[in-house]
Amino acid sequence: MIKMLLTVLITGFLASGCATIIPQAIRDRVNRDITFEALKENPAAYEGQMVLLAGVIVKTTNNPTGATLEMYQTQMDWEDRPVHTDASKGRFLVQTNDFLDPEIYSKQREVTVAGTVLGVRLMKLDEMEYPYPVIQAKAIHLWEKIETLPYDPYPWYPMGAPWGPWRFWGPWGPWYGPYWYY
Repeated sequence: MIKMLLTVLITGFLASGCATIIPQAIRDRVNRDITFEALKENPAAYEGQMVLLAGVIVKTTNNPTGATLEMYQTQMDWEDRPVHTDASKGRFLVQTNDFLDPEIYSKQREVTVAGTVLGVRLMKLDEMEYPYPVIQAKAIHLWEKIETLPYDPYPWYPMGAPWGPWRFWGPWGPWYGPYWYY
């Protein structure tokens, strides 16, 4: 009975590590050979192909047919999460047929999206016409916000804490000499 319970627990633990943020059926169709630089250079060459991109939201716009996310591209880590959000190779548009609440899909939120390349759309960006590659979303994953703490959650104390056992034997405790061993 214990062996069976242990087997079920271990199997559940290992299987949960295989879960991905993008459904596997969509993930299998993604062409990982398409880089964002190549897509930005010639979006028409990749029309109809499935890509996986990560980025940060610049603006969310809803209309009667759905929503459009304007995003800037970032690199992805092993979980496909956007990393190095201060560096980008350019911007792109994500279209979806669903309503996306601008308060939830707000500026500076990190997103990973899998979708089909539709082509390119020229839009005004400040004083210039910018060519945005357009992606029709098949799956969108909005990452949780990471709050930075104003303090260290794990403060360092020598030998456990000022109230630890070393207070009776000095700062080294009864097991250590007065020298640091490397």
